[in-house]
Amino acid sequence: MRLRQEVQALSRYTGLIEPLVGVGSGTTRAQARAALAALMAARGFDQPEREAALLLRRAAGFRAADMISAPEAELGEAAAARVEAFAARRAAGEPLSRICGRREFWSLDLTISPDVLDPRPETETIVEAAISEIAGRREAPLRVLDFGVGSGELLCAVLSEFPRAIGLGVDLSEPAAAVARANLQALGLAARATIRVGNWGDGLDGVFDLIVSNPPYVRSDEIAGLEREVRDHDPRLALDGGSDGLQAYRALAPQLARLLEPAEGRFFLEVGEGQADAVRALLQAGGLKLSGVVADLSGRARVVVGRRIPS
Repeated sequence: MRLRQEVQALSRYTGLIEPLVGVGSGTTRAQARAALAALMAARGFDQPEREAALLLRRAAGFRAADMISAPEAELGEAAAARVEAFAARRAAGEPLSRICGRREFWSLDLTISPDVLDPRPETETIVEAAISEIAGRREAPLRVLDFGVGSGELLCAVLSEFPRAIGLGVDLSEPAAAVARANLQALGLAARATIRVGNWGDGLDGVFDLIVSNPPYVRSDEIAGLEREVRDHDPRLALDGGSDGLQAYRALAPQLARLLEPAEGRFFLEVGEGQADAVRALLQAGGLKLSGVVADLSGRARVVVGRRIPS
């Protein structure tokens, strides 16, 4: 009943009179996949077959192997209603991760909501860089700080790799902080982490061995030109980096210089395309020393790594 109401509500919202895909309880998996692929092709998706397979599996709740072993199995009423609801939202450009409310990051299953950025695979470069940079301290009781924690993907990933570390995540948004807390709890990491609402490092004391952040770095005037999956579904607070995209780094520089452990503390910040040199200059002017820039799998400069300049 709830699924049927969801479809009806969605149809009223989007102005649909008839279901987009036309599946029913007697529709087979193979028929539903073909209908979904045709819809995605008509809506201009680059990989309609892949989109159809993923959507069908998420909506109907079966594995990829089920499609191979039993393509003629009927969906059933509940699954068919869910396929229709998912199809309408995906055809309108909503990311599948948003529709499901789930995202895998660093092999961790995370909850996401409209209040947090949908974690991207390239952000895993921060975790990779941290592991590489401080590999010899994997068993140390590190103190980790995540600025702009969002869903908690970075903090969760780092704590999962450093079993004796403790963490603090900070976000300006209370709803985002709630999502991070829920993910830490679900992954069994809540006992080693605290989430607080605040403006970057305001009110923080002490020092941290590892500081990570994926701050907002899109120029304000470029947001309207982003892909619709980002522009229409990620919170602007997590995207907007000000007139030049560097506003967050200006705010972070003095906080990093103040909060990093002087001897071995390291920071790892994600940067946008073409921003590495500008961020380097800002951080160096703030009393920090960059030790490198790490590229993601596409070869794009993605993460700046550094420490405090020894006094």
